Amino acid sequence: MKLQTQRFIDRWVGQVLCGAVSAWVRFTGLWTAPATVDTKAKNILVILLSEMGSIVLAGPMFAELRRKYPQAAIHILQLKKNQEVSKLLQLTQPENMHTLDDSSGGALIGDILKVSLAMRKLGLDAVIDCELFSRVSALLSFSTGAPVRVGFTPHTQEGLYRGSFINHAIPYNPYQHISKQFLSLVDAMESAGSAPRNKAAPIRVVPTETELSVKFSPTELEAYRAKVQSDHPVTIDHPLVLMYAGGGILPERAWPAAHYARVAQGLCAAGFAVGLIGLKDDAQLAKDLKAQVGSEACLDLTGYTKSIRELLMLFHASELLITNDGGPGHFATVTPIQTMVFFGPETGKLYGPLGTRNTVLESGIACSPCLSAYNHRLTFCDGDNQCLKRIAPDPVLDQALAYLRTRTEAASV
Repeated sequence: MKLQTQRFIDRWVGQVLCGAVSAWVRFTGLWTAPATVDTKAKNILVILLSEMGSIVLAGPMFAELRRKYPQAAIHILQLKKNQEVSKLLQLTQPENMHTLDDSSGGALIGDILKVSLAMRKLGLDAVIDCELFSRVSALLSFSTGAPVRVGFTPHTQEGLYRGSFINHAIPYNPYQHISKQFLSLVDAMESAGSAPRNKAAPIRVVPTETELSVKFSPTELEAYRAKVQSDHPVTIDHPLVLMYAGGGILPERAWPAAHYARVAQGLCAAGFAVGLIGLKDDAQLAKDLKAQVGSEACLDLTGYTKSIRELLMLFHASELLITNDGGPGHFATVTPIQTMVFFGPETGKLYGPLGTRNTVLESGIACSPCLSAYNHRLTFCDGDNQCLKRIAPDPVLDQALAYLRTRTEAASV
């Protein structure tokens, strides 16, 4: 199903359904006490429908859930196309991973009904809706039958109505990193009601680590490095630097291709190999970049990795990743690789990768960031992303070379 179609249905049908559910909950709640959850909870569902990078940013939240509710089985509901990451990161047991197929309206409705019935039969203690202002996820939290429903509230924001049946709600804060806000959702489970009026929430800082890991044996990593060198002999004598120049579903997040070409030329001239990574859809972009760079040390690696696990092994076999805002920059945080990540339409202050092995590159132009939960991530720049175009390539090249030289010197000591 097209993204715009999903937004249209969510906006118009979703608001009507949210209003009806809110009226029902308000009526039936006249004779019941507010729902609460204790540390002996047995089943907790996390709804996380966002793109794959958000799964990594939610890592500290899952770790906190396991610490606070050690007896609970953590269930995850996400889009089918995103499940590979959760399995790789082992966020929960495979049998506790549930999916929605959004390839068509019929498939989506069928999965919603199936999951809702399964959750009601299971008997949830609580559900955490990690989506910001999606009505479908809010309705899902109600349809599962969980007595404690945790999620974000727009409070007084107009045009973002999603009902009043989230009974442990916190306000979305556009000034705080999303990982910190995910942790606040866990805190809200213990509150007596909605958090805007609850002043007892703990003070938290932005997590420094994802608390996630993917285990590889030294033999496995060495075998993969040997495979890369066999497939691309230039990497035997030239340390590999990776670049992800694609914009994914939001092309305005992409740093200009010409800037990537300039940096790649400089890296190749300095004795490094440059691997252009991405999906098969990025193949034409990689072909064009390779032609602009004009060096045998520039490699087209789009489609080279067949899974996220292989991509992580490629990160282990490389020295540096230069990437647009998106999944690769977040996946890299569970590997030793250093990253340089461009932000513009969105900001690293809210969605930057966790950890200490990354550098966020932003221009600071007045209209940046322009994508937010309040405008459904629809930019007003018409593709002319000056916030990224104004990040000049030569300083980026200098910064990359400075890091690579420092790494080489450290390795030789």
